[in-house]
Amino acid sequence: MSPGTEGSARAETERLRWLEAVTDAGLAHLTVDRLLDELLEKVRELMAVDTAAVLLLDPSREFLIATVARGIEEEVHQGVRIPLGKGFAGRIAAERRWVAIEQVDHDNVLNPILREKGIVSLLGVPLVAGGTVLGVLHVGTLTRREFTERDARRLLMVADRVAVAIQSRISQVELAAVSVMQRHLLPARLPEVDGLEFASRYVPGDDGNVGGDWYDVFTLPSGTVCLVIGDVTGHGLAAAHSMSQLRSVLRITALRTEDPAELLAILDEYVQHFQPDVMATVLCAMFSPSANTLRLSSAGHLPPILAHAQGEAEILTLAPDRPLGVELGRARHSIEVPCPPGSVVFLYTDGLVERRRIVVDVNIEEVRQSVTSQAPESICIEIMRRLVGFDTPKDDVAILVARCLAPGQHAQHSCSSRPSLEREISGQPPAARGPRAERADRAGTAPQAPPW
Repeated sequence: MSPGTEGSARAETERLRWLEAVTDAGLAHLTVDRLLDELLEKVRELMAVDTAAVLLLDPSREFLIATVARGIEEEVHQGVRIPLGKGFAGRIAAERRWVAIEQVDHDNVLNPILREKGIVSLLGVPLVAGGTVLGVLHVGTLTRREFTERDARRLLMVADRVAVAIQSRISQVELAAVSVMQRHLLPARLPEVDGLEFASRYVPGDDGNVGGDWYDVFTLPSGTVCLVIGDVTGHGLAAAHSMSQLRSVLRITALRTEDPAELLAILDEYVQHFQPDVMATVLCAMFSPSANTLRLSSAGHLPPILAHAQGEAEILTLAPDRPLGVELGRARHSIEVPCPPGSVVFLYTDGLVERRRIVVDVNIEEVRQSVTSQAPESICIEIMRRLVGFDTPKDDVAILVARCLAPGQHAQHSCSSRPSLEREISGQPPAARGPRAERADRAGTAPQAPPW
């Protein structure tokens, strides 16, 4: 065997030894925190270094936060934050390449802890998963050392494993958080309102990543009933968080005005000022039981459908006002339509009607033909059968149906359909009565529920 061939064989053997160390089957069953601990210990041993640390980008992606460390635990304990693009770790994350420093000093290292610990030489690599930089992995020595490209390749092998583990953990945490938010923000049970009957559906898209589709129904102190449906652009935790904030602001704003156009204008101001990166479509409908009228305003949302007690349903034409978060300065519009007993209003999000290679108007017409003056629950069943069928929808689907009842007519039992109604399914007992209810019992009066 020639010297060159022998050297290549040794290099390949060493590479395989490294791969075996960082992909040890025994590590596969560890939690992410334990896995990171084990990998950093293996790095210290195999690379003969004194310190190893992982810094992750925070949600703003402007700072690196010390997350796990060995030999330099102070980084984590003191919550070290390194601006992206600044210092040793900041450069690595910003430039997405490995960096080696043979002699640490004030010019090339921002974090004083590294200098105080007596670290002399450093090597760091970016943590990248799916093309996205998650953070930085770096190692250091207390004696002078010239890290080579081979050292960098070794550390990159570990970085790949670390990045995959972190990305998996982030995805799991985000999915759990989004699912919890969605379950608690969509009404578990639609309200019981004299003269009205409701039904709804919510089905997440086929990627399982819950998005920003939402609906809400609540009664105001005047007796007016507010029906809302909306869709925040995007998916995941960010969209669900934005959706929850919009829902809360809208409820508060509805206590100030029952004009749906004014309500959406105020909601738009909130988005423009506090959530400038958010865009959402929202349809708001205010039903007045005393006048049997419906006032509607749309922020770029799909048109609602109104079925009359006698005759066919119609697609209501609303002014094409912009979605929330697009721009300020234009007045919003509303319409008022009669909604006598027997009328049905149908609200929905785009996941119900948008299909590849099918014009949206075709499916909206399909919905119109399916909306009748029958019970809302029956309408939900028919719409989902015709528009969704046996296929998992590509995008989230949310629908909300309300029917005006004639005097003496009773609502059929209906509830919202959302991902989980945990208490009802599990058969758990109702939550304990709170102090407010107990005080009311002692006073001999029933507690009054808030308007929502």
